[in-house]
Amino acid sequence: MDSDSPQQLYSKVRDLLRKHHRWFDSSVPLIASENVPSPAIRAAIASDFGNRYAEGWPGERVYAGTKYIDQVELMCDDLAKKLFRAEFADVRPISGVVANLVVYTAFTESGDRMMALPIPAGGHISHAKRTLGGTAGAVHGLKVRYFEYDEKELNIDIDNSIKRIKKMLKGGKAVNLLMFGASVFPFPHPVKEFREIADEMGAFIAYDGAHVAGLIAGGCFQDPLREGADVLSMSTHKTLPGPQGGLVISWQKYAERIKKATFPGLVSNHHLNSVAGKAIAFLEMLSFGGEYAKQIISNAKNLGQSLYEQGFNVLAEHKGFTESHTVLVDITNTPLNDGRTCEEALERANIIVNRNLLPWDIREGRHYLAPGGIRLGASEVTRIGMKESDMKEIATFIKRVIIDQEDTNSVKQDVEEFRQSFKKVKYCFSSRADAYEYFDIE
Repeated sequence: MDSDSPQQLYSKVRDLLRKHHRWFDSSVPLIASENVPSPAIRAAIASDFGNRYAEGWPGERVYAGTKYIDQVELMCDDLAKKLFRAEFADVRPISGVVANLVVYTAFTESGDRMMALPIPAGGHISHAKRTLGGTAGAVHGLKVRYFEYDEKELNIDIDNSIKRIKKMLKGGKAVNLLMFGASVFPFPHPVKEFREIADEMGAFIAYDGAHVAGLIAGGCFQDPLREGADVLSMSTHKTLPGPQGGLVISWQKYAERIKKATFPGLVSNHHLNSVAGKAIAFLEMLSFGGEYAKQIISNAKNLGQSLYEQGFNVLAEHKGFTESHTVLVDITNTPLNDGRTCEEALERANIIVNRNLLPWDIREGRHYLAPGGIRLGASEVTRIGMKESDMKEIATFIKRVIIDQEDTNSVKQDVEEFRQSFKKVKYCFSSRADAYEYFDIE
């Protein structure tokens, strides 16, 4: 590489971009935290908005040249409020982690206590302790304590968590923020069940909806604001299939503290091309979100059932495996034995998943590099038009790799043929462009 000229390296970068697009055009994408935006959203991301600055709130900008940007951002705010039935929305956070930092900054002080889920139980690193390098602890200085978790139900243990909170209160250690939400999030969290104890100790309730925002918007998961949440943070590129970015929604009484936390607290310029893309994503969800969310959940449940019938230990079988986009599989009883080995083998067959800790992995001596599980998400395959019968086909591909240990090149060829029927983004405004088409702009 050191001997290559800048022109040669430029050609290599563009060639790698094309290869990536061709690869995903012939793969089965099952990463629960990913999705494919529509061509209209991709066009917004590529627009000149991405070259401009607009610090502050529309109408209160630090920069000139924003008259059209301001109109789009105000429209985006209004669309977010309509989509989530919120009184206030801030579309400026540039990621889900930044959206969580906005919540921490607006509703807590450094040294306050927060309760969330631990990482093996699905908690996100942005909810984690300082000792783990987590955003809440290491960046904002929160003292993180954990909800009790029901490993069979894959959900927060309400009674034991409330007992833990009351014990902390008796010891003079009040909790300031209850953070619901997770990165493994198969079932709705018990928000309303904690509103009384939150009021008793003067705590706020936050809900990280990064993974399930599209399901909430589509009316198919839960409605945290109506269940007692003070504020929702989220990313805009998972079940909500927009550009990569963040969003905070809340009640009007918290508007000023959220606005100030976002700017000047955590962003300066806030990726204006992404704001335009969010506006289009919100319009798509207002038009097609109910149908899309319903199909995601149906596909995820059918994927779980199909894998179970193929001999996999899919968690929460007694609950129908999932009520969201996510399916969690314990693969320790398979020939490949650990999540990393499964992830790598499936990738060679053009099936893209991620390894994932199971709630009991740390206790049993496993770690995140070679955990006991894999996490599968149905959002992106649904976005490109797959339905329930296609989930059975995908489960068969996975079985051929992990249980049958078939040659991955053979499975890859069948996966590529299977993908020929799914080239367009669905649940969006029509476009001639394919889902993974590379836009070569010169």
